[in-house]
Parts: sequence; structure tokens; C-alpha cells
Amino acid sequence: MAIERKFVSEGVTRARIDQFLSRELKRAGYGGMDIVRTPLGTQITIFAEKPGIVIGKGGKLVRQLTQDLATNFNLESPQVEVQQVANPNMNAQIMAERLATALERGWYFRKAGQSTIRRIMESGALGCEIILAGKLTGARSRVQKFIEGYIKHCGEPSETIVEKGYAIAIKKLGIIGVRVMIVPGDAKLPDSFEVLEPKAVPKAATEEVEAVTDIGEDVDAELEEFPETPETKYQEEQ
Repeated sequence: MAIERKFVSEGVTRARIDQFLSRELKRAGYGGMDIVRTPLGTQITIFAEKPGIVIGKGGKLVRQLTQDLATNFNLESPQVEVQQVANPNMNAQIMAERLATALERGWYFRKAGQSTIRRIMESGALGCEIILAGKLTGARSRVQKFIEGYIKHCGEPSETIVEKGYAIAIKKLGIIGVRVMIVPGDAKLPDSFEVLEPKAVPKAATEEVEAVTDIGEDVDAELEEFPETPETKYQEEQ
């Protein structure tokens, strides 16, 4: 039971850190984080659309962020590294935050969802799914899905090749949950296959086969020239 409790505790801590960073780095375009425990401490890699906002002038903000992580979450010697997201349109967390911001600004949910999924697919994604849940148009909650391309919902591929992001839009009617799932363009799908072209036969091998064929034809022609005698017929029967 001790091992199970340890895994659950680490998962809860990871979720709390992710929520904390998402709230603190919203202006910087927070795109997720990665935690690796090393003998020297805890290595935290933050992916952001605007790394300069995370680092701050002279590294002031990143030092304050490191201190807050050590104090609030009891991390041993946290070391924060900031990396820029190469293509924000292919980052599920960034797109979820953008969609939530658009909903808070008054965009109609259908227009916002279709615009977001079109931008993701035009960036080279193999598939995308957007789920909006909450009070979209009235007092009654509902769920609206936007799906395009190839998406995986279960099994190991759903954990390895599907990138997921979640954000919250706060409106007057209530809270709207925004979930974005993206299959990157360079993902290796488990059920994909490729038909290879047949390999060309080398010219030397082709000439050798033709020569052997010609020899066989000459031998058959020579045998046909000899008439069949009773002795030959007797030997064949034997």
C-alpha cells in the first residue's frame, strides 16, 4: 500500500503544480511542463509561448517562481528550465487557453470551436477533437464536440501520441470546460502501413536468366532432331 500511496501522492502533487503554473503563467502562453527527479534535485521544464515573460528582467521572475515551488509544494532543490514552444498551434494546452479566452470575450462557441480546430488542422495535425462542456447558451448545461481527422481515445496510443490540454472559461452563466486533444503530424500511428515499390532486378541478373533460357531452348531443339527409336522408347519405359 505504501507504493500505491506514493504514486497517488506524486500524481496529486504534479496536478497541483500544473494548475499553479497554468494560473501564474497565463500571460506567457503556458504550454505544459515536465518534471524529472534527479539525485541533485527536481528538474522542472516549463514550455511557454513567450519565455521572456516567464524569465523576467534579469531572471527575477523565474527565481521567484522557483522559490514558490519549493515553499508551496515541498520540492527538494527545484531547478526550473524554460523552453519555447516551436509551433503554438500544435500545443494542446496553449490552444485550450486561447479557446477559453475567446469564449470569455464573447465569441459564439460554435464559431470559436470551428475556428480553433481549423487552425490546428491547417498547421499539419493528423486529427483534433475539441470538447466544450457547461452552460454554453442557456441555463442548462450541455456538451458540444468538434472532431476532424484521426483521433485515438483508448489504449496505449491515446497516452503516447495524443496531446491533451484543458482550460476553464468563466462566464456570467457559469463555467465552461475546454478540452483539446491533438494528434501531431509526425506521430506514428499503430495501424498505419506503407506499400513499398517492387525492387528493380539488376541488369546482370536479367542477362544471366536470359542466357540460361536460351541454352535450354537450344537443348530442346537438338533433342527434337533425333528420331525416336525402339531402343530409346524401351529405355524411357524402363
